[in-house]
Amino acid sequence: MSSHYKPQPVKVPAQSADSDTPGLHLSVRTAVLVGLIVALVALFLLRLAGGSGGIPVMGIVRILTGGEGSRATWTRIVLDFRLPHALTAVLAGAALGVGGLMMQTLFRNPLAGPFVLGISSGASLGVALVVLTAGTAASATTGALLAGISLGSNLSIAGAAITGAAATMLVVVLVARYISSSMTLLILGLMFGYFTSAMVSLLMYFSIPEQIQAYVSWTFGSFNGVTWREMHILAPVIAGGLVLAFALSKSLNALLLGEAYARSMGLHVQRARLGIVLATALLAGVVTAFCGPIGFIGIAVPHLCRSLFHTSDHRVLVPTTILMGAIVALTAALIAQAPGSQIILPLNAVTSLIGAPVVIWVILRQRNLQKSFAD
Repeated sequence: MSSHYKPQPVKVPAQSADSDTPGLHLSVRTAVLVGLIVALVALFLLRLAGGSGGIPVMGIVRILTGGEGSRATWTRIVLDFRLPHALTAVLAGAALGVGGLMMQTLFRNPLAGPFVLGISSGASLGVALVVLTAGTAASATTGALLAGISLGSNLSIAGAAITGAAATMLVVVLVARYISSSMTLLILGLMFGYFTSAMVSLLMYFSIPEQIQAYVSWTFGSFNGVTWREMHILAPVIAGGLVLAFALSKSLNALLLGEAYARSMGLHVQRARLGIVLATALLAGVVTAFCGPIGFIGIAVPHLCRSLFHTSDHRVLVPTTILMGAIVALTAALIAQAPGSQIILPLNAVTSLIGAPVVIWVILRQRNLQKSFAD
């Protein structure tokens, strides 16, 4: 990954005048924003209407507005099952998109995602410790203790993932306080990811096939495992992370041209980096805990927003990335549902099909830009 990436800078990051931000005309930008909102609402309704038993969109609207469905079971299906799944996709897409945006700005790297700090790896290790060791050593104390954990329990798996992600987040936040170089922090995050991957591989080697299958199923990723009970944890944490990202918009703008420039603008770089790391860790950690390690959304969505709005101003990018992340996640959820069949595709495979072409486009675009400068 190139460390010389420099997003298109805003002219005066600290000011709020729209005329100082290169990009589309305000009216055109507003029209695009309205289009994104309409697309989000349409995809949300389609996600509620789809599934093994199709429900008319007007029936969905009637149920959401407090009415009763034409069939007795429709209301329960929509409110108890499909609505939390659709909301999970919206929240997860927004969280991963904003997390990727902050990481790409902090490290000035177009291929940085919300998981470069090792948060996903920490969550994966937590899940692996529970799933892959449960019942494998019935004679041992830990084996007897973990044998009672249901491998199918989403809450127990989410609890293990939250513990792993929180432990990783604590280490990263502590390290970020004492390391002055963002590149060093990036390298440490990647090395921690390799270390935890090695631990997971060892656990899988000594596990039985049923446990390996349970863990692999979790790594596929899914928005369909979150209930209203778990939403009480997922939604507030993501909301807190997004609020923190909004508050960091000016700091992110100042970091576009490098840390030296940001210091000259009066930014406390160490404090800003700590806030960015904390916000990303919260967003990526809780999504991984409840949905599994969802790939490519965090890398692709920020580039889509930069290209669509022709700006690197985070006062514009943070809200639009929230919308675009939710749209991409809902689209992936709809495709994974395989309309017209009972098949549910692995979510990570779908997000890779969407995100990989965007990443390839970014790499080729960067190469063409460098070539044009060289000429």
